[in-house]
Amino acid sequence: MCHHQSLGPMSALNGRAGLPMTSAPTGHLLAYVSLVAATGGFLFGYDTAVINGANPYISAYFSLDPLQEGLTGASAILGCIPGALIGGFLSDRSGRKKVLFVCALLFAISGIASALPTTFAAFLSARFLGGIAIGISSMVCPVYIGECAPAAVRGRLGTLFQLGIVVGIFLTFFLNAAIQGSGDHAWNVAFGWRWMLAAEVLPAGLLLYVLPRSPESPRWLIQKGRDDEARGILTHWVDSAAIESEVAGIRAVAERETGHLSELFARRFRRPLIIAVGIAVVAQLSGINAVMYYSTRIFTAAGVGIGDAFTATVLIGFVNLVFTLAAVSLVDRAGRRLLLLIGLLLQVLSLSAVAWLLASHATGAPLLVAILIFIASFAIALGPIPWLLGSEVFPAKIRGRAMSLVSFSVWVSCYAVAQTFPMLNDSPAIGPAKTFCIYAAVSAAGLIFTYFWVPETKGRTLEEIETSWSSAVPAGK
Repeated sequence: MCHHQSLGPMSALNGRAGLPMTSAPTGHLLAYVSLVAATGGFLFGYDTAVINGANPYISAYFSLDPLQEGLTGASAILGCIPGALIGGFLSDRSGRKKVLFVCALLFAISGIASALPTTFAAFLSARFLGGIAIGISSMVCPVYIGECAPAAVRGRLGTLFQLGIVVGIFLTFFLNAAIQGSGDHAWNVAFGWRWMLAAEVLPAGLLLYVLPRSPESPRWLIQKGRDDEARGILTHWVDSAAIESEVAGIRAVAERETGHLSELFARRFRRPLIIAVGIAVVAQLSGINAVMYYSTRIFTAAGVGIGDAFTATVLIGFVNLVFTLAAVSLVDRAGRRLLLLIGLLLQVLSLSAVAWLLASHATGAPLLVAILIFIASFAIALGPIPWLLGSEVFPAKIRGRAMSLVSFSVWVSCYAVAQTFPMLNDSPAIGPAKTFCIYAAVSAAGLIFTYFWVPETKGRTLEEIETSWSSAVPAGK
């Protein structure tokens, strides 16, 4: 690692701040912060996607019935819910970086433990442990990158978490296919699925390597009275002349807050709470996981000649990746609010088209195109922006615990969609067309909600956003 000149307060950056005495230069330090967010997202994506390729062989190995097959996929999601609830409290108390380090250990342990079991109960326990890591990291990573990133690029860096998720999902498809092709069906039942799950140790190891070289959140340090350490970190991406005003602004906001969870429900923070939770729930209830989890069934109904489930899944993953990259490049230029309005409008149109085509018993390319437009519109808006907004709108001292509420609402609504789609889709009274009508209606409600409630946050410091909630209408709308 490159040595840099002494910067006065940098001498205070010992192991507590998480920055070694011989540290990386300015660009490299922010790059480490970005890599933490992206790798945390990658592990999130890997852990949630790997089970799709492994599931048939796990079912055969343990001779699972349909209920147990459902538990195979749901075990990690069930771990996400308590993980999301405890993650905020832990990160507010112990620091963002330390909690992420524990998450990386949990990912590694879960990967190994889920690859070794000889009983189904041991397998479920290992997957539940990985779910806890996902739940914690899903709220800590956005907070960490949001608190470290300069305001001008916070949107772009904040979307790295979602980009990491999408890349993790996409690459896992190919990894699963490569391992599956390494042997016959009997080999995959005995060993293949174990290698799929064990490979998670590699990205977990990368996160364990990067975290000790990354800084703690300077905003968290100031909240804990460790101003000198925070100054040393801010030196890396704030002009030296502006450091004191930056520290003073963060401290002034922190001193106004009591830091109790009950403050979230106070009148002046009711709006950010409703915005963050509302957008997160709309993102899930608009049906994205109905497509992600049940794409094979939907593509088969589309009758587009894609008999291979892997090809169909990769097509969805590719569109998701391309438009997430577009969101990364646009979020700081176009802004969060505009992307949400455009994305939600396209979702209403595309989901309505899917519903109409299914009601008309249409098959072929039109239905496929409508589904892919939905994936693209989600990826450019409701995929990355709920995590980003959640990390921006809450008061400093309770940001971690507030994001726990957001993550909790994400995982509960995600679980609800995953559980209800097969029942709604197969119901004689509802069926697939009306199911997608419901998702279109949720997207329309989200569009109206965004127009009237969600302000623009691009280019504003977290302290400016926080202070704005004291006024009747937050600035930037």
